[in-house]
Amino acid sequence: MKHLALGPITALIVLLTTQLANMPLPAALTLSTVVWVAWWWVTECIPLPVTSLLPFVLLPTFGVIDTQTAAAALGDNIILLFMAAFMLAKAVEASGVHKRMALSLVSRIGANDGRKVVISFMAATAFLSMWISNTAGVLALLPVALALADASEDKNFQQSLLLGLAYAGSLGGIATLVGTPPNLIFASIYQNMTGSEFSFTRWLGIGLPMVIIGLPVTALWLTRNVRLSKPLQLPTATAMTTYEKRVLTVFGSVVLLWITRTTPFNGWTGLLGIGSLNDATVALAGVIAMFVIPSGKATNEKLLNWSLAKDIPWGILLLFAGGICLARGVMESGLGELIGQSLTALDILPLWLLIFVLTLTVSFVTEFTSNTATATLLMPILAATATALDLPAELLMIPAVIACSCAFCMPVATPPNSIVFASKRITIKTMAREGMVLNILLAVVTTLVVLLFV
Repeated sequence: MKHLALGPITALIVLLTTQLANMPLPAALTLSTVVWVAWWWVTECIPLPVTSLLPFVLLPTFGVIDTQTAAAALGDNIILLFMAAFMLAKAVEASGVHKRMALSLVSRIGANDGRKVVISFMAATAFLSMWISNTAGVLALLPVALALADASEDKNFQQSLLLGLAYAGSLGGIATLVGTPPNLIFASIYQNMTGSEFSFTRWLGIGLPMVIIGLPVTALWLTRNVRLSKPLQLPTATAMTTYEKRVLTVFGSVVLLWITRTTPFNGWTGLLGIGSLNDATVALAGVIAMFVIPSGKATNEKLLNWSLAKDIPWGILLLFAGGICLARGVMESGLGELIGQSLTALDILPLWLLIFVLTLTVSFVTEFTSNTATATLLMPILAATATALDLPAELLMIPAVIACSCAFCMPVATPPNSIVFASKRITIKTMAREGMVLNILLAVVTTLVVLLFV
């Protein structure tokens, strides 16, 4: 109850203080709302999705935005995209094709070299996390990782494999817009604040290099002491079922359509004269196909059914919508511009140092807060700061959102960390020791990728 009451109390104090400082009332009311929401998000005194409803109540009540503008956040195309991506992931999980892909890659690499096993398993995890929720991917592959860990008595191998699973899940999610919630929060707020779409393909051009560079750096650090005394006994792979083939075909088609929607040469939407279509439309078409196409089983089942599809994390969608609503309030009240102007002193730093410090700071802040909530709070502020510094908005927003997925020290930092820690095979001391180094290394990688590809 103490944390619950401190939210509105702190918001009231902020409102009174900013009025004494002559801040315009709409901006002051929005800042108070941000503080209230942030306090409840950080303390999790009530569920995050419920806290995310606050902006829909407070901002129209304060007259910062009207109810229609607030409600439009729930129908944002990013919400539809992630809803569809969650449903597609349910079909993939139900078929089991993701586990087959992971074991297939590991078996091809071979079971004699412990380092190669860990690295190949991390590569498989990262690849899956590009297309399905990194939380779902890590949850699904945890039993496979535990079976591989139990096949060896080498403690370094076991530790590296399980930490590699968590970290690869987080890193893989960076590669695509649908890989992890912070990416889509960035895309939605970027579009709302700049009026330009940040497409699936455009993000892939940044996220994929981050994974291609960051994954080997992470794997080499984790496996530095891994030496197997004897080869592992890997599970025997069975033949791929019709169900798996059909799910893989539909999902692969959706990914291909995402990648080729606008490129090359204006993509298939330009060729067909339907340029108004977006990534959400493609994903929703894929979901409908999953509901229509038979699974090939004896019973007349489809690739996806409603009992599976309805079990997606709807709370995350509410969290997105609340963040979009809050961002619109920050923009329309003038608060974003005021914050950006107050941070113009940062222009004394060289650009590379500014990005590095920002990335490292966000990664360590995210160790103790929800990465989704952190991204939601920071995106509008960083967009305004970039504008005040006469920089493209994405130049500050992207390193921060990547850093939200590069918090490797604490179990609470990201869902993959929590899942692996819950297996009771990794101690907090071990995770913090390995993660501390990786936070710094990946801040360097992020800075390099942003300067080269953004």
